[in-house]
Amino acid sequence: MPSSLHDKLSQLRQRFISQLPGRLQQTTEQWQQSRASAEAEAKLAPELHRFFHSLKGTGRSLGFERLALLADQGEAALSEAPLQEALIVQILAQLAEEQQRLQSLAGQQKALAAHQSVEFSPTPEQTRSKRQRLIYLCDDEPDQVSQLLHHLRCFGHEVVHFDTTDAFFNAVITRRPDAIIMDVQFPQGQTAGTETLTSLNKLTGERLPSIVLSAHGDFLSRLSAVRAGCNGYFTKPVKPLDLMLAVDELTTPVEDEPLRVMVVDDEPEVAAYHALLLEEAGMVVQQVNHPADALSALERFSPDLLLVDVYMPVCSGEELANIIRQQPEYVGLPIIYLSSETDSQKQLSAMTAGVEAFITKPVIPDELVSAVKLRAERLRLLRSLMTRDSMTGLYNHSTTTEMISKTLAQAYRDKTRHAMAMIDIDHFKAVNDTHGHLAGDQVIITLARLLKTRLRMSDIIGRYGGEEFVVLLKGIDDQRAGELIDELRRDFERVDFHAGGERFRCTFSVGISSFPEHPSTESLRLSADQALYRAKHQGRNQVVISTEQNHGGFAPRGA
Repeated sequence: MPSSLHDKLSQLRQRFISQLPGRLQQTTEQWQQSRASAEAEAKLAPELHRFFHSLKGTGRSLGFERLALLADQGEAALSEAPLQEALIVQILAQLAEEQQRLQSLAGQQKALAAHQSVEFSPTPEQTRSKRQRLIYLCDDEPDQVSQLLHHLRCFGHEVVHFDTTDAFFNAVITRRPDAIIMDVQFPQGQTAGTETLTSLNKLTGERLPSIVLSAHGDFLSRLSAVRAGCNGYFTKPVKPLDLMLAVDELTTPVEDEPLRVMVVDDEPEVAAYHALLLEEAGMVVQQVNHPADALSALERFSPDLLLVDVYMPVCSGEELANIIRQQPEYVGLPIIYLSSETDSQKQLSAMTAGVEAFITKPVIPDELVSAVKLRAERLRLLRSLMTRDSMTGLYNHSTTTEMISKTLAQAYRDKTRHAMAMIDIDHFKAVNDTHGHLAGDQVIITLARLLKTRLRMSDIIGRYGGEEFVVLLKGIDDQRAGELIDELRRDFERVDFHAGGERFRCTFSVGISSFPEHPSTESLRLSADQALYRAKHQGRNQVVISTEQNHGGFAPRGA
């Protein structure tokens, strides 16, 4: 067993042992209260069943076999008619003895030593991409499961299905998922699904990202889901696309790229000190000790903010700021001055180059970090609004073109191959005319998310306009690109969209060209565009590759 997994399991087991006395005392009191009247018995019976069932499952999962066996006997005794009161009292007493044994140092060491023999199947090496997620689907109704599995896997997620809460519970303990889709009702109870989630949250000490499926939309059912810490609630029958988009939203990581700061200061020790303060706050820092090196460092490093000493020999900070502002691409780059100057008039004069702030040396670390974060994050937000398509979050037309051009320029130097795919949704006007523009927007957003989740983070993905997308697949030839995009095409054509009471499906056509056969951005685009035209002309819903040698294609299955 890997040491990290062993450590986590040991922590879980010790936490479980420490929680057991309180749980057992509460259950013993509930049992005594249930003997007072038939009404009390009916009221407390579900709680008693839940305790024994939970203890049985957790005990087995964590290796406490004696506890699990006693809990199993208790659960069975509660179900017998007439009720075996003496047996239940005996089982509670035996549980108390076992709990005391586990609480003792010798007993705990013995139990934990025995647990070392509990082996788990080795977890396979993770091959999922940064965008791919591990999803656990726990539902014992087969009708919708296959549809849900397909739609989730379309987005490239690894999905594991469980039809019992016990199997699901054990899997979560062994391997934590990125998200959970949980049915509420199972044979052992109306809210067994949310109860299982609650038990796991308490045991692990954290809230697992989860979405609930339920046949009921009443207040109490929704309340049980909220109390279980669930992030979403869907009533059956579920529209697979709606659920899939909710899971995608829940599991998409926030792009938390570290802020990049360049420090320009002719005193290396001072530059290193300020760099250290910023690095401690999680930023990536580049130091430049001569102003003459600043422009080339800017091009290589692409910082989010510049931290410049005002008084430097050869070139002052003010002069350097003016030089940088004369470069169109750096007009909006935040610049913060650092200086021991305290004269406010001189500070204002130095800021005429359009810098963001003036910080006096020696800096107060928190103030420096706050000033840098505030201004660098603001620039990132503005850049995002300028470079991204507002509907899909993909790069817009101009940004996509610019990024592809830069990539091709680098590819000339590195002698690497790339492939471009032009993608167009088939009969999109008919979708808008028949189902409305909101349905059309849903199709565009779904295809955008499919491209983002299934392709690599290094690939350039942009919305070229309307229902047209462009992708630059880096480091692969056109044949491999054709295979990858054709796989996406086959999955996309099986996605169900809903508008009103109607269900419909969509397809897309693709043209692919290759670099360096087509050496410029424009020639690459024109070649892919021509291949896309042939795909449309040949019947749509297919991938066509344009090369110097051939005009092959990937025809749709069954076409």
